[in-house]
Amino acid sequence: MDQEKIPQKVVFLDRDGVINRDSPDYIKSWAEFEFLPGSLEAIKQLTLNGFDAIVITNQSVINRKMVAREDLDYIHTMMKTTVKSRGGEIKDIFFCPHTPEDGCDCRKPNPGLIYKAQRTYRIDIATTAMVGDSTKDIECARNAGCRHAVLVKTGNGVKAEKALTEKKIYPDHVARDLSGAANWIITQHK
Repeated sequence: MDQEKIPQKVVFLDRDGVINRDSPDYIKSWAEFEFLPGSLEAIKQLTLNGFDAIVITNQSVINRKMVAREDLDYIHTMMKTTVKSRGGEIKDIFFCPHTPEDGCDCRKPNPGLIYKAQRTYRIDIATTAMVGDSTKDIECARNAGCRHAVLVKTGNGVKAEKALTEKKIYPDHVARDLSGAANWIITQHK
């Protein structure tokens, strides 16, 4: 018997290029992790407006043997601690450790990570928003059935916007950064 889904306000957030600066060399340590301007305030605003922020991120650095699992866990612990110290909260982090060649169902654009979050927290995906900076993020939102897919122009967002247009996949909103995305999502739920 299916348990009834609990009404929640949930925002799925990509990590690299949305919350922190992305790097072509990957983020391999806390020393390389740099919050994007306004991202801490944006997560705080989501939290204050009753949203659960859940990070959904591809982290192939694990299977590429560039980072140990413990090191990734440390990066995520420090990220959550810093967000909390600034008045926001990241409810949970779901990550895919696989490379594109591994063919898993959890690597975005596949919706496996969102489905895992759904099972863990009994989320009604049709009421959620996904914020990302890549075609994979927007496609993941569409594949999972999120209510809103929001593209930010930080990270790979400018390049992704063009690629999405060529694929005829359109985000519900394009924001300058996570602050703009958060403001739009909060407005949509009022």
